[in-house]
Amino acid sequence: YSPVLLRASQVDTSDAVDAAEDARQVEAMRGRVRARSMERMAPRGDGDAADSLLTDEAKKGMDSGEARFSFEIPLEQKVAWWHDKYRPRKPKYFNRVHTGYEWNKYNQTHYDHDNPPPKMVQGYKFNIFYPDLIERNVSPSYLLLPDPSGAKDTCLIRFRAGPPYEDIAFKIVNREWENSHKRGFRCRFERGILQVYFNFKRYRYRR
Repeated sequence: YSPVLLRASQVDTSDAVDAAEDARQVEAMRGRVRARSMERMAPRGDGDAADSLLTDEAKKGMDSGEARFSFEIPLEQKVAWWHDKYRPRKPKYFNRVHTGYEWNKYNQTHYDHDNPPPKMVQGYKFNIFYPDLIERNVSPSYLLLPDPSGAKDTCLIRFRAGPPYEDIAFKIVNREWENSHKRGFRCRFERGILQVYFNFKRYRYRR
């Protein structure tokens, strides 16, 4: 059998599909499928869980010399392998900064309690909430980075975890930390909260 060769004028084009329109419809369908997949795979209740952790931390109040700290620095978020599978989100947090007077030899000489020296940042307490971390066997971490502005007296502390959370960073004072637990250092992750607490070393004034 050999089909009859038809002329173009003999072909019924009423059911023909436009290639560009077909490609657009296929891509739209793929987008809907991806959206349903991401919604299905995304952890549920993250907002409620994170809000609950934040409220609990806020109820603890502030120690003497503490204030809430939220000097967050915008980051350029790179597309990770898991972005097609989980809905990326920034973690919530409740941080504190501790300030106080440093009565070193210089300040004792030039100031008194009626005319105190300027308050100095003496430490930070970071509480970053990851209640729906997918890879629970991998703890979130932090790293210190130079200040992008080039300033030497400040730096960035950047927190990173796995899906579905994006990195988050804060600008802090660039000074040497006390790494002793007796002097307030803490770095632990439990019950969905990464806690990084530290105080700065205090230096004696020398002429």
